[in-house]
Amino acid sequence: MQAKPSTAKYWVLFFVWLVILIVMLYDINGFTRKFFWLALPGAFTYFVKAMNLIDENTPA
Repeated sequence: MQAKPSTAKYWVLFFVWLVILIVMLYDINGFTRKFFWLALPGAFTYFVKAMNLIDENTPA
């Protein structure tokens, strides 16, 4: 049986991106709100990696 790799690093990165998303969404001046969509790929990528839904050994 294979040992599952630790996903703690990916959870930390996901929560960092989540905080960035929340700050960008609730920006008072509205300047960063238009760049909100640029932070979505980072958040979703690290969420999927933290859930082990992407196999890192599979070639693209």
